[in-house]
Amino acid sequence: MAHFAQQEAQDGVRFTFDKWPNSKIEASKCVVPMAAVYTPLCRFPAEKQVLPYPPLRCRTCSALLCPYVQIDYMGKLWVCPFCFQRNHFPQHYHHMNENNLPPELFQMYSTVEYAPPSDRALPPVFLFVLDTCLIEEELTFLKMALKQAIELLPEHALVGLITFGTQVHVHELGCAEMSKAYVFRGSKEISKETILDNLGLSPSRRAFQPKSQQPGVAVNVRDGAFAIGVNRFLLPQADCEYTLGALLDDLQRDAWPVQPGHRALRCTGTALAVAAGLLGACVSGTGARIMAFLGGPCTEGPGTIVGKELSDPIRSHKDLDKDAAPHYHKAVKFYQGLSKQLVEQGHVLDLFACALDQVGVAEIKVAVERTGGLVVLAESFGNSVFKESFKRVFEAGENALGLAFNGTFEVICSKDVKIQGIIGPCASLEKKGPSCSETVIGQGNTSAWKMCGLDNSTSLTIFFDIATSEQSNAAAQAAGRPFFLQFLTQYQHPDGKMRIRATTVYRQWVENVGFDQETAAVVLARLASHKMETEEEFDATRWLDRSLIRLSSRFGHYIKDDPTSFRFDPEFAIFPQFLFNLRRSQFVQVFNNSPDETAYFRMLLNRENVTNSVVMIQPSLITYSMQGPPEPALLDVAAIAVDRILLLDAYFSVVVFHGMNVAQWRNAGYHNQPEYQSFAQLLQAPLDDAQAIISERFPAPRLVVCDQHGSQARFLLAKLNPSATYNSAQGPPPGGDILFTDDVSLQVFVEHLQRLAVQS
Repeated sequence: MAHFAQQEAQDGVRFTFDKWPNSKIEASKCVVPMAAVYTPLCRFPAEKQVLPYPPLRCRTCSALLCPYVQIDYMGKLWVCPFCFQRNHFPQHYHHMNENNLPPELFQMYSTVEYAPPSDRALPPVFLFVLDTCLIEEELTFLKMALKQAIELLPEHALVGLITFGTQVHVHELGCAEMSKAYVFRGSKEISKETILDNLGLSPSRRAFQPKSQQPGVAVNVRDGAFAIGVNRFLLPQADCEYTLGALLDDLQRDAWPVQPGHRALRCTGTALAVAAGLLGACVSGTGARIMAFLGGPCTEGPGTIVGKELSDPIRSHKDLDKDAAPHYHKAVKFYQGLSKQLVEQGHVLDLFACALDQVGVAEIKVAVERTGGLVVLAESFGNSVFKESFKRVFEAGENALGLAFNGTFEVICSKDVKIQGIIGPCASLEKKGPSCSETVIGQGNTSAWKMCGLDNSTSLTIFFDIATSEQSNAAAQAAGRPFFLQFLTQYQHPDGKMRIRATTVYRQWVENVGFDQETAAVVLARLASHKMETEEEFDATRWLDRSLIRLSSRFGHYIKDDPTSFRFDPEFAIFPQFLFNLRRSQFVQVFNNSPDETAYFRMLLNRENVTNSVVMIQPSLITYSMQGPPEPALLDVAAIAVDRILLLDAYFSVVVFHGMNVAQWRNAGYHNQPEYQSFAQLLQAPLDDAQAIISERFPAPRLVVCDQHGSQARFLLAKLNPSATYNSAQGPPPGGDILFTDDVSLQVFVEHLQRLAVQS
């Protein structure tokens, strides 16, 4: 798999099959879809330069100049590999020859980034939307985090503030004389026009305002309104840091009384609608983020997810399955409308939900995902998961997220390849054309998508179809012939200027495909999650089992009806193990998880790269002992021993697990004695490695430090293969452990797979 990881490092793309079957029929027999996981803004290698000029495009298909074009040096022409159009080089390329090529024609520049010269640098915009229906302690934690974040913002960044409880308060930061806010009722849905009119941003109010009172510069936007509120509601960080600090210091809990036995009246939907309307009037078409901080469920106005009385429970998975959640569909419809508005404006919705109860992530998911927003779910605003994650959003340096804004993504492919759709943080731009397949998966029927927000790890899963072989293209699909794909991303860089990144890859039509089992597992996980959300009564476990049996029958080597003869080639060998862990994961098994937690897990699965997604599906396990250096261990209950420390990286949580003897030695204080320095180092090593994982990951995972037989050991035991259970014929090894579960072990799973595969 090192070959695939190397491709990912160079171009940010990995395919389920490195070589594709040369017919549609053969592709259907492969079981796993022809798909790519692409990270548009994967970290650019230091040795590659950003090209300071605009790209050269094909005049027919708009593909960019790339290393795979054919060049006529004498005639100064290049032939597009996608449509075979002959294009003339412009005048400034005429010095080019075989020994003097521009960078974009070198093989190492299969991924290239252009930064066309521009005098216009757009500032990033951050609009903070704060829930004030919090207990005093939580509100204090949130205010402290916001103050730290504002200090980390660049001085030219535009900042705004909205607070909400029972009502929505839009704070006018440009009013230096006094604290001034516009108040909206939270109990009813407010139209965009009403919002703009009340804020003094509608065209009619603008027309009657004296010029001396017209702050800002009027800029036409798509809906005909004028962006006149930049100097009233959105100010540069350098100009409003003190004002914001004073506002946050004076900010109090929502004053509306809460009756006994009732929930606080919280108008989350109205607050987000007001925020979207404000940004649409002020900075439509430029990069902006709404950062919403929620501490409880919406109980008032549009987007309500639960009734006001505490006796009315919040919806569960069982309620959603039985269609017994009265508020769910109406709330989802509201957030779908909000997501459409945000996508048209090019703005992002980020969600930071911190509460012991659900807050409505399942309903808001559509708006966050389609705008490419960040999402963090924690128990408290004082929890390290929130504090570390929120700080990472604004930090610079090598671990910076690299937040980009207002992007578009386009796929150009050879005529024998069709695009079925995308699963990931984007929204369709409905650009239909001959490259669109009739089969739709996710956001389909288009070759272009909007990515309002993206960062260095944002990934998309693109599904492809192979065109039906006819006389016109049968030769093109002959074995060994190449085909081409180009991924184009145009986005607003953190420096405020527009950039274009293009990745061009070629693959071959072959009879024997090359399989990337890590990417295939991730693609099936995302496809299964998508089907669970969009298809009624979809049985994900059954679908995954059938897919694995069909794939084993297709690519395994065996004698019919002889399970002992079954074997896989090395490139397929670990795939059954991936699917075994996927079947047991939180993406498929929703029991013991709330709809909010499931939505959170799936959003992160859909947006992370292959490496991180594989860790979500199959956690990594490292063992530490006095006998030698740290080494990887099988994800099995047999890895537990009394004299070992285990480090489990399950992506959402990092677990440091101490064996019973290690825990007793630690409790006796041996690590504090000079003669036991080696033991002190043993205790510290997994903690240091855990902190290294936490510092590089967003959102920050939960750190769990536990001991064998302790209550929190469940975080580790739930992820281990149950090779030894309470009803096993053989007990655990001395100092080992057993699992109290009826789940089958990996060995039994593989034996059943082999028996069924050889019967097909």
